[in-house]
Amino acid sequence: MNITEHVTVNDWKEVTLTNDAGMSVSFLNYGGTITEINVPDQNGHTENVVLAYENYEDYIHDPNYLGALIGRIAGRVDGASFSINGEDYYLHENEGKNSLHGGGQGFHTKLWELSPFQEEDKVGVNLTYESPHLEGGYPGNLSIQVTYQLNNDNQFTISYRAKSDQDTALTLTNHSYFNLSGDAKRTIHDHTIQFDSNQFVELDSTLIPTGKVESVQGTPFDLREETLLRDRLGSTHPQLDLANLGFDHSFLFNHDKEESVVVKDEESGRVMKLMTNQPAIVFYTGNNLMEDHKLASGPAKKHDAMCLETQASPASLHHEGFPDVRLKAGELYEKYTTFSFGTV
Repeated sequence: MNITEHVTVNDWKEVTLTNDAGMSVSFLNYGGTITEINVPDQNGHTENVVLAYENYEDYIHDPNYLGALIGRIAGRVDGASFSINGEDYYLHENEGKNSLHGGGQGFHTKLWELSPFQEEDKVGVNLTYESPHLEGGYPGNLSIQVTYQLNNDNQFTISYRAKSDQDTALTLTNHSYFNLSGDAKRTIHDHTIQFDSNQFVELDSTLIPTGKVESVQGTPFDLREETLLRDRLGSTHPQLDLANLGFDHSFLFNHDKEESVVVKDEESGRVMKLMTNQPAIVFYTGNNLMEDHKLASGPAKKHDAMCLETQASPASLHHEGFPDVRLKAGELYEKYTTFSFGTV
């Protein structure tokens, strides 16, 4: 197992974690951006299973948030505002009248401090950042540590720890785009997916939660059994139409199973299992990827990859009954998501 580092454009650092089983993970200190997750297929051939840009400069002002750490709030905040303790806070509007993924100067734009570590059975890096009071409009001085860790069982874990000196709002995630075919040779249409979830969140025409949580029963959102994505992405449903003919929706986890999500690609034989203590996930199927986005694998295409954004719900700032993003002063925010890779 080892850790290597090299300097890219703008003096950014790119770190690579490598285990003894043929898997590696590479990421930038800019935005904590994951650029590669290389895993073997059923024939032992190793390829990248996340989307990456051809040029590093494209991560600046990236409309797709490829591979980035997202905060302070992952997702959309209605009206780019909320109240805590009777105080109103106004965020950066970067998607119409709403605030998306922490606003235009969210954590995806920050240079993170890196502290590597190596143990007998794992390697990793702690990424730290100090977010000042009212950065992006959010209250409280916030200390954040995100850990990227790889072990010899081909498990990549992202752990989040944070603490604020004032009551605030926080839910962190990673915005990697997964395609298990390897180097995005095919779209995700022939991937299968399974969610441990009975409920999804209804959206309005601007992709803001309406306040309604719906049952997946009898809808294309029922992913409780292994489901071919081609069958769902070709479905007619008003909610899929709103999201440009695909998923961009939050699912609430049951937490009845060890694996919250299982993704498979039959042709490569790759399987990815997701374990997390987050209460929900935004499932996004790359509905807005376009050919003018130049990826390392070639021009991007609609449904080239999927995002599995584990998080709480920013809808909790305006509606009851959603996983809460509020964080008390001095309270430790502690979340993790593990991506476990194997073959069928």
